Amino acid sequence: MAIVFKGRVFAVEVEQHQFPNGQRHEITVVRHPPSVVLVPMRDDGQVLLIRQYRASVRRELWEIPAGSCNEGESPDHAAARECEEETGLRPGRVERIRGLFPAPGFCDEELIFYKVSQLAPPPADSPYHADDDEDIEVKAVSVEEARRMVERGDIQDLKTAYGLTLI
Repeated sequence: MAIVFKGRVFAVEVEQHQFPNGQRHEITVVRHPPSVVLVPMRDDGQVLLIRQYRASVRRELWEIPAGSCNEGESPDHAAARECEEETGLRPGRVERIRGLFPAPGFCDEELIFYKVSQLAPPPADSPYHADDDEDIEVKAVSVEEARRMVERGDIQDLKTAYGLTLI
């Protein structure tokens, strides 16, 4: 195994791998820690969406909150932390829905979907805030409106489109 690139978010690894049929092939894998994807639900049934600039596609996108698990952090804790960092609200309830691999042909990242609810302002001394490179707008919409946003193309993020089917 050789790590050919290591960045802040992921690493790229090249290795000879033995497949179940006994053959060996060189593979290149993007190594990425698990990520949590949140469907934040307000008490009135509205879902919180965030809009942020994504440099990779050079545009702002409407999404549901998401983020990587920190080293040694449980996905449940990461879900609560990311909710607070990206929406400014702390969840009282964190429910794991399921984990899925979005791109297993080249990446080992698992997306773990959560419904977070019982949202409330965090204490003033909370250590969780948006990252320096995040400029996030939060918007509450009905689930029906969020689904229409997908249909109209206003939501172009796949994890968000899928996450909205879970509620």
